[in-house]
Amino acid sequence: MTSEMTIRRNPPGPKGMKLLRALMQLNSDRLGMMTSAATYGDAVKIGMNPKPFYFFNHPDYAKHVLSDNSQNYHKGIGLVHARRALGDGLLTSEGDLWRKQRKVIQPVFQAKRIAAQAGAVAEEAARLVERLRAHQGGAPIDVVQEMTGLTLGILGRTLLDADLSGHESVGHAFEAMQDQAMFELSSMSTVPMWVPLPKQLRFRKARTELQGIVDELVAERVAAGELGDDALSRLILSTREETDPRVAKERMRDELVTLLLAGHETTASTLGWTFHMLDRHPEVWEKLHQEAVTVLGNRLPVYEDLLRLPYTTQVLNEVMRLFPPVWMLSRVAQADDEIAGYRVPAGVDVLICSYTLHRHPKFWPDPERFDPERFNPANTANRARYAYLPFGAGPRFCVGNNLGMMEAAFVTAMVARELRLTTVPTHHVVPEPMLSLRIRGGLPMHVKSIAL
Repeated sequence: MTSEMTIRRNPPGPKGMKLLRALMQLNSDRLGMMTSAATYGDAVKIGMNPKPFYFFNHPDYAKHVLSDNSQNYHKGIGLVHARRALGDGLLTSEGDLWRKQRKVIQPVFQAKRIAAQAGAVAEEAARLVERLRAHQGGAPIDVVQEMTGLTLGILGRTLLDADLSGHESVGHAFEAMQDQAMFELSSMSTVPMWVPLPKQLRFRKARTELQGIVDELVAERVAAGELGDDALSRLILSTREETDPRVAKERMRDELVTLLLAGHETTASTLGWTFHMLDRHPEVWEKLHQEAVTVLGNRLPVYEDLLRLPYTTQVLNEVMRLFPPVWMLSRVAQADDEIAGYRVPAGVDVLICSYTLHRHPKFWPDPERFDPERFNPANTANRARYAYLPFGAGPRFCVGNNLGMMEAAFVTAMVARELRLTTVPTHHVVPEPMLSLRIRGGLPMHVKSIAL
């Protein structure tokens, strides 16, 4: 064990004007801030006492924080501040409340139940293909918007047993929620919620709208008098244990709003990045297209096809390497710790950035190159497990990863089988690191049908 005498007090990091520039990037260029910080090494201190960030960019250090000593690291900067926007849902809660919420929701994501939802996912993907086909040869269509609508529809059918098609505004409301969450981060929650800034006014309107939608879903299910094994039914049953009706209603709202956000946003973002990268790499699209035609023919995919579409999975994994849906994992140290020979004091924010870890040259040669063959099983055997964290790791590993991967694989294969999507040449595609890593301003693309 490292003795107190050998533990170094502070990791290296930016100082002076470089530190000031880095802190200013927290609001304007978070990916740039983390990329610059990574040049100082695998353990970096950003900021000054008493509230610096400790940034660790190595698989071993990520494993320590997220898994081996996870009990010492609670949710940190970003999600702590997002609590004012999102409430105490599964994404932001801690301790006994989080464990209780996870226990309630976990059965919805069991493998057997996910497999049973494959037909619904395939049907929704087929409807997407037809919507896209209707735009062939015409004006470009915003693929990010289409993927958002798709994933919300799938979430409604598979997790809530509810039709969300009448709530088209949900996606825009969540944009306002995410904007507010990032504002809470950059301002460290120092601006009162009542201050009538345009951003905060949009958020308040969006929160009211989302809470109204959630209340409507709950009322409809209760009125129907039938509770099943879906997430909505389970949450209704779990909140009935609350003795205070106001607490029960608030908890139900927080958990359903969080489920709606987390259940569609990451998959929609991944699909947007996937079709952008397929456009930039036609040789990858061609190979993926051939796999889809060979495996699926003219039929809808079934659950067993996931194992028959290995290249599709490789493509998605490589997309998530470059554009991880969970791009930042933040924690707060509860007690003093030691990582990489550095003392980590209690109370400091600890950052694990998937975006930079997935570009670490020691584990990813030529890291900016898009190459799905990195995830060919022949090339993954000796790779460090924690070098790749698209869904997080440890006890708070994303509970919906299997459903998300099935969605993404079915949609990618079915679209590539029949359509070519090409980005509007004048549109500049820029990453926007919010709660997920989305494409700023959408993704306008032209549609072209492919003869089978």
